[in-house]
Amino acid sequence: MSVDRRQMILDGATKAFTQFGYKATTMDLVAKLANVGKGTIYTFFKNKEELFDEIFTSLLMEMRKIADEAIDEKNSFSENLHLALFAILEFRKNHQLTIKIFQENAELGTSAVKEMIEKMEQMIIRYIKTKVKEAIEKGDIKPCDPELTAFVMVKLYIALIFDWEKRYEPLTKEEVAESLELYVLKGLSTTT
Repeated sequence: MSVDRRQMILDGATKAFTQFGYKATTMDLVAKLANVGKGTIYTFFKNKEELFDEIFTSLLMEMRKIADEAIDEKNSFSENLHLALFAILEFRKNHQLTIKIFQENAELGTSAVKEMIEKMEQMIIRYIKTKVKEAIEKGDIKPCDPELTAFVMVKLYIALIFDWEKRYEPLTKEEVAESLELYVLKGLSTTT
């Protein structure tokens, strides 16, 4: 049986980043958790940044897959938008690595962490942008700037889920969907 050292390194690094954050994770710690020599890590990854990027890229692909699985072609655009965004943001809110990354960003503002959070947000906006384009092509919503619309939708959704609950009682999943419908989608709907 062949040992996949690369996967062992990725698993060890994921544990390290999740438990200790980006800044406190060292290659020595990754080697220890992966049960490999430190030199073995460098046969696969140039540095900690490359390792972190690989793990985060996999995480983003997982988020996209979860969003795709939430969508049902029988649903309306607004229902699918809500389901996809909710799935992505619930994943982000509950995944241990993203929790640690957002915590580190708030406490330390580590530049590599900020870059990954920006990369995550851009992935979500690009994903929603493709869904907006599809909805325009199907005639489900009025013609609009897909990127600007995706940006507004994502930012509003994040504000309703994360920012609102900092000051007020958290909104239910249904209240978030109703708010998104009220503030954004009613104006885009082709039906009256």
